Amino acid sequence: MARIMEKYLRPEIEATPFCPGCGHGILMGLILRAIDGLGLDMDRILFVSGIGCAGWIPSPHFNADTLHTLHGRAVAFATGAKLVNPDLTVFVISGDGDLSSIGGNHLIHAARRNMDLKVICANNMVYGMTGGQVASTTPVEALTSTTPKGNQSPPFDLCRLVEAAGATYVARFAVTQPLPLIKSIKTAIKNQGFSFIEVLSPCPTQFGRRNRYDQPSDMIAYLMEHCVTLKKAEQTPECEREEMIVTGEFVSCLE
Repeated sequence: MARIMEKYLRPEIEATPFCPGCGHGILMGLILRAIDGLGLDMDRILFVSGIGCAGWIPSPHFNADTLHTLHGRAVAFATGAKLVNPDLTVFVISGDGDLSSIGGNHLIHAARRNMDLKVICANNMVYGMTGGQVASTTPVEALTSTTPKGNQSPPFDLCRLVEAAGATYVARFAVTQPLPLIKSIKTAIKNQGFSFIEVLSPCPTQFGRRNRYDQPSDMIAYLMEHCVTLKKAEQTPECEREEMIVTGEFVSCLE
């Protein structure tokens, strides 16, 4: 499988820049496996990313056209590219800070217009590259470089946000759920409209070390323990759902 995947990577790339334990490297491989599974032509795909750790997933690694844009403007650049060349399959792969904090308005309006974009948000709940600052997805009471006494503001539920704005495919999975996530990416590609997948990806360097996840494996274990399917959550009394992270497909126009 590794040799099969080599054709999707630039030959000059020998290693990724991600920290040990970062989930972004896992996500990078799962995106390529979804593309391989559908037999897509990389020459007909454009990958757009913004500033942040997740922006390095497609650029410079993917052996395809990539557009590394201004902070928070990935969706805007992708919209322009799709309008100019509608035949392109256009991905936006970026982080929660870039897409929902700096670029939140672009995100909701692209969903409102139902632009045919495949948006994958690598959510590590913090600004990973720029210093570990609080983000719009940081949990309440979590410690960051700008909330040393704990975050006091509730985070966005990104899936509910884009669903309310009009997205026609919305899903959430963690990098600890590789097979469902690959399937979800394939569905997003097939959807002719705005597709959004929130991918929970651990950041042991900026988030983990401040919040007593002493080993990178601790964050992986947390996701494996707390992520549950939508079906299981629906069967669980509401009073017991507080610690659950509900994953699955929330909106889908495809049967």
